[in-house]
Amino acid sequence: MIQPVIDNHLDPTWIERALQADVSEGLLMSPKELPPKWFYDDRGSELFEQITHLPDYYPTRREREILEREVDVIAERSGADTVVELGSGTSEKTRIVLDALAATGRLERYVPFDNSEATLMHAADALAKAYEGLSVHGVVGDFEYHLNHIPVGGCRMYLMLGGTIGNFLPADRKKFLAALANTMVAGDTLLMGFDLLKDRRRLIAAYDDPEGITAAFNRNVLAVINHRLDADFVLEQFEHEAHFDTGDECIEMWLCSTRDQQVTIGKLGMEVGFGAGERMRTEVSAKFRPERIGPELFAVGLVTEQLWTDAQGDFALSLARRVER
Repeated sequence: MIQPVIDNHLDPTWIERALQADVSEGLLMSPKELPPKWFYDDRGSELFEQITHLPDYYPTRREREILEREVDVIAERSGADTVVELGSGTSEKTRIVLDALAATGRLERYVPFDNSEATLMHAADALAKAYEGLSVHGVVGDFEYHLNHIPVGGCRMYLMLGGTIGNFLPADRKKFLAALANTMVAGDTLLMGFDLLKDRRRLIAAYDDPEGITAAFNRNVLAVINHRLDADFVLEQFEHEAHFDTGDECIEMWLCSTRDQQVTIGKLGMEVGFGAGERMRTEVSAKFRPERIGPELFAVGLVTEQLWTDAQGDFALSLARRVER
């Protein structure tokens, strides 16, 4: 076994500064807003894992269906010897790709990129043990700031699975994709998952389960702020809501205050008022039309080689290649 190497660009001071900046800015907006990346402490990650197994939450199953069906073609067409995974988490689905590349005899290196050091280290160690001769070079970082720390070298296939790209609205998505493309060299490929536009009732059901797991996940962002910034949010005084925005074609998750209330955020010296019925947006999840995916990628120098969907047309995987511009 080759011992994994982990580069951590998120020391506790950096994380606290970033959270303070996002909270102080977001709670002064109208409407108030918090970035979804702060859902994912240990409890948030556990809740999201439960969400992926809910009957109405289809994206994980549909994406896995496509991967299992097309992975040999993906491995061959990518020509990759290195896998770079953005938002790697537990790297469960990654093994499908790694197995296919290992079968070609080309697999040399895996680069997981995630904002949770503990999760990344556990996954890196497990994969280094599972694949003989695999070099694992993990990067603990934030998509917004640390893409330039992704190791260079080899023929790389970037993975961004799970529809994570949907968390960016159009202007921010273009900015992110351009930054990502700029870390790639000609010949590198990108395998990206896209949740496709469909009946709004199915979309809302996927984000508002009757068991209340998504509601607990949504409220968890308040628990993170309470813990890290000495705040006194009362989680039970905020209700989870999921809506479909027809203009931006996205699901929005909100927390709605059930009463007039004041919240103190000790480390920021802030007092924030919420009116009864006031809503705070915590996540967007854009839904895509297949015909628009290729042009979005092409605009930043990525040429789509193939787009696959599951049998029901719920989800898509795109393989695009970086070209010289």
